[in-house]
Amino acid sequence: MRMSLTVVLSVLLILFLLNVPISFALIISTAIYFLFTDSYSVTVLIQRMVNGIESVPLLAIIFFITAGILMNYTGITSRLLGFAKVITHPLPGSLAQVNVVLSTLMGGISGSNIADAAMQSKILVPEMEKQGYSRSFSSTLTAATSLITPIIPPGIALIMYGYVGNVSIGKLFLAGILPGIVLCLIFMIYVHFYAKKHNLETDKKEKVTTKYFFFTLKDAILALLLPVIIIGGIRFGIFSATESGAIAVFYALFLGLVIYREMKMKQVVSALVETVHTAASILIIIAAGSAFAWVLTLEQIPQKMTALMVNYISSPVIFFLVVLVFLLLIGMFVEGNVAIIILTPLFMPMIQQYGIDPVHFGIFFIICISIGTLTPPLGTIMFTTCSVTGTKIEDFIKHSIPFLFILIIAALLIAFIPSISLWLPTVLS
Repeated sequence: MRMSLTVVLSVLLILFLLNVPISFALIISTAIYFLFTDSYSVTVLIQRMVNGIESVPLLAIIFFITAGILMNYTGITSRLLGFAKVITHPLPGSLAQVNVVLSTLMGGISGSNIADAAMQSKILVPEMEKQGYSRSFSSTLTAATSLITPIIPPGIALIMYGYVGNVSIGKLFLAGILPGIVLCLIFMIYVHFYAKKHNLETDKKEKVTTKYFFFTLKDAILALLLPVIIIGGIRFGIFSATESGAIAVFYALFLGLVIYREMKMKQVVSALVETVHTAASILIIIAAGSAFAWVLTLEQIPQKMTALMVNYISSPVIFFLVVLVFLLLIGMFVEGNVAIIILTPLFMPMIQQYGIDPVHFGIFFIICISIGTLTPPLGTIMFTTCSVTGTKIEDFIKHSIPFLFILIIAALLIAFIPSISLWLPTVLS
């Protein structure tokens, strides 16, 4: 059995290096496992893959992907952008501050950091260049702030972690709000000092009138209500986390077709086609990851790793530090959704041994995995942003260093101050 697992992991590594799509690499390497054992036939692979996606909670992913894509056709983005500009108007580096605030607001709408990064790269980076910001800084800021999205409800990563780890998705939604705000504030503080140092948008500006503030708020309020409706509905038991995704889809259609009237039926069809493509790519990863995780469980890898960790690491503090370094390295090579599918079953027994709340660990886990999207060689957010803005990878990496430090500090704060994640779930449960 040990030899078969060694071969499986070796094949998986080789396929990674050959740049085979991650889902197919997992399926091929898992299929090879069955060649080394007489206990199971290859049909078990198909059964495990089907079982991996045959779940009602996974519908939430489909619904929220659909809602996020539909939102892009409703005119919500421009309304949120206008509101973000009003909020950050008096601050130094106001356009860069808009970038941070818009990512936080869009986190409650799209649920996808790649969608957020791509959208803001098109809209904000050219505007920031006109104001004197370098293209590489603008691109890096856009990429880094998009990492707020996975932990702001309804982040897709939260749903995946909750599904795989059997953790309450409703509590994870609540747990992500304060860490998301903390990240937003830390980025805004950094932008403040960066703008001061480089003398960007530091001139005194005209004060925004109360009338104009409420005008932009009125325009954006319906979009801002979506996360409130989702959290409130789950909290008061009106609907489940899965049903909240269907509510989000209905709400997006209602805004686009009835209230704003900026979405046409042709765009609805385009959005649904885009949803099918996006959802299919995620679901095949979940299916393949589920089969691979089953092999690891069959080989008792989670139990062996837990025993190893407990034998050598007695303190939860050291455990968090080791996991942080491990996830930063993993994030460089493994796509975030895949890492969640594969690693969550491994970590669950460990955090039970250390008495760590799975909701608390989930927020920490997702942030650490997300950091890898800014780093080579895989860096999905890095490549997405650079391809849209035309930024050189080496320039992006150079400007990303302070943001990586900020994100690591934020991850450590969340790890060692559990109340940041757990206060809202505790108060509102």
